[in-house]
Amino acid sequence: MKIFTRTQIRELDKYTLEHEPIRSVDLMERAAKALTRSITEQWTNRTPMVVFAGPGNNGGDALAVARLLAEQDYQVKVYLFNISDHLSEDCIINRERVEECKKIKEFTEVKTEFDPPILNADTLVIDGLFGVGLNKPLAGGFASLVKYINQSPSKVVSIDIPSGLMAEDNSYNISTNIIRADLTLTLQHKKLAFMLADNQQYIGELRVLDIRLNQDFIKKTDAVFSILEENDIRARMMGRDDFAHKGMMGNALIIAGSYGMAGASILATRACLRSGAGKVTVHTPRKNYSIMQIAVPEAVMQMDHEETYFSEAVDTDDFDALAIGPGLSQHENTAIALISQLRRANCSVVVDADGLNILANHRAWLQQLPKGIVLTPHPKEFDRIAGIQCNGDYERLAKAQELAQQLNAYIILKGHYSALCLPDGKVLFNSTGNSGMATAGSGDVLTGIITGLLARGYKTSDACAVGMYLHGLAGDLAEKETGKESLIAGDIIDFIPKAFRRLND
Repeated sequence: MKIFTRTQIRELDKYTLEHEPIRSVDLMERAAKALTRSITEQWTNRTPMVVFAGPGNNGGDALAVARLLAEQDYQVKVYLFNISDHLSEDCIINRERVEECKKIKEFTEVKTEFDPPILNADTLVIDGLFGVGLNKPLAGGFASLVKYINQSPSKVVSIDIPSGLMAEDNSYNISTNIIRADLTLTLQHKKLAFMLADNQQYIGELRVLDIRLNQDFIKKTDAVFSILEENDIRARMMGRDDFAHKGMMGNALIIAGSYGMAGASILATRACLRSGAGKVTVHTPRKNYSIMQIAVPEAVMQMDHEETYFSEAVDTDDFDALAIGPGLSQHENTAIALISQLRRANCSVVVDADGLNILANHRAWLQQLPKGIVLTPHPKEFDRIAGIQCNGDYERLAKAQELAQQLNAYIILKGHYSALCLPDGKVLFNSTGNSGMATAGSGDVLTGIITGLLARGYKTSDACAVGMYLHGLAGDLAEKETGKESLIAGDIIDFIPKAFRRLND
């Protein structure tokens, strides 16, 4: 699913009006019917409704929804805010329709003074004040109204986007002046703001409503941001030849685990094996030997000269993919060995965990990274690598896009919607996964999966996209059995086979 900018959203609406063809007020009615359907599916007509409509087309949507609800015998109070005495054309038409609707008993057009209604726990507020066209924080009376709504015990449904939230960059928005919705009914496509963790407090449950905007425009219009869905992943999956042997399935090298952190190397190795690699070799300190042999007998062991930490770069000529970092430690000799290893790598490379921490402490080394490298930081790791304290998730994402282009790298910014920043500046958001996966070792599993896919022969962009999706899907399947609280990293590995089976069926 593509994520369009607010400019592209306007162009999509315009294109639909011109090529369907359809009048804009009739397209608004189509959207209002979809919105009303979703509201009536969740709340009965015994629920009193208060509709707040702004002066633009978002307000027109809200007025149309109010009328459709009233026609289904909902008790609806409607407030239209026309402070500047200027409404959009379609908002004017829907104001007239509300005034003509005999089933709406209370309609108030607010131009100066506003006496707010009582909002109690039984009331449903429908927020149609401002839509995606907003480009600055709310202030004055609208900010006061938002605070009044947020302080009430009422449930809130926002039309398209919570009022006060901007569709993309909210770095300098005012948190208290944004509606905190319980349900957001967005039209046709998700907005970029919905994908960022620091905006989730405003969105509540999110539903995307198809209002049948022009598919030709959607298909032919390029988007910087998009969301990976199951069909996108199926199209990227590689088959497995019936006559394949292990030598054809790829050879992976995992450099992981200091003494006391053997678990990280175990998790990454098991995930790599479960992801289809024909052979996996683990380079780890000598004291991890017995642990690794017992925990992962399928892996080939390659022991470092040191007893407790990684100390020397190894030859990668015989390997198709290399992962380095999980549980590695940040020993001074390990740092030197890491940059030496990255310089001499002759295969695809994934860097995670302590590998990223070492790079963050030696930022000049970033320019020496091999082209096409995969970096998998969580937000704090990324801030350290970038050498800045980001002002929110939008700025962090923008910096990750910029760094991916500068380094010709693939950066997976991990989170609920993990973002794969590609070297060409585009971003793919993952749509699988759950909060139960916020557990130690989950990132090691992701590293192992991506490395296994790279070893199998996936091109880097596909290995990252399929790896993110597969990791989250395995976590979702595990959560159905374990619940979120009890899910651990090993459970994700156990469900990788079922995730593969679902994608391959």
